[in-house]
Amino acid sequence: MKNYEYIIAGLPVVDSGFKFTDRTPDDFIAEIREQLDRKDNALVDFLLDGYDADKLDADFYRKAITHSNRFLREFFSFDLNLRNAKVKFLNKALSRAADKDVMVLMDEKEEVVVLPFEQENEVAEALRKDDLLSREKALDDLVWAKISDITVFDTFNIDAVLAFIAKMQVTARWFRLDEQKGREMFRKLSDEVRGTLKGVKYNG
Repeated sequence: MKNYEYIIAGLPVVDSGFKFTDRTPDDFIAEIREQLDRKDNALVDFLLDGYDADKLDADFYRKAITHSNRFLREFFSFDLNLRNAKVKFLNKALSRAADKDVMVLMDEKEEVVVLPFEQENEVAEALRKDDLLSREKALDDLVWAKISDITVFDTFNIDAVLAFIAKMQVTARWFRLDEQKGREMFRKLSDEVRGTLKGVKYNG
């Protein structure tokens, strides 16, 4: 419970003038991590590795899709599908070979791993948008929705914390790309957390 109490207490008041200045997304995440034990921090480490382009290879995704943690399994299965959809879109746009740079995972039997991709049509629709920012916003909206879907029944556990951190990454990206949209997404994240904990009483 104290993890969520801390998250709520640490959220700033988001108004029209809000900016990440003295406290960055990394600061929020660092403060959350101080409340977690070693096992939970290891899960956060794995999640954050997924935002490091240098670590996103087939070995990482093989570990991710078979991870013991449900959120990490489902999130990175979606992430890999989304990554490959983007690559295929670019291959077609640039008249490259259809499978160029597409990441294919093999199982222990050397058979191709096929991951379910319920959002395939929605991703394809988002990729067809002409405006780059609109395209990226539509894709990130799908990422946000997927995170929410994975944790729809998670309120007071580590998966809810991982979801918060994953959404914080989306928010931080939009503060770099478009400050107004970033501010809107941070407000949405704040409202979601506060809504989740409505009616919960804290000690102290």
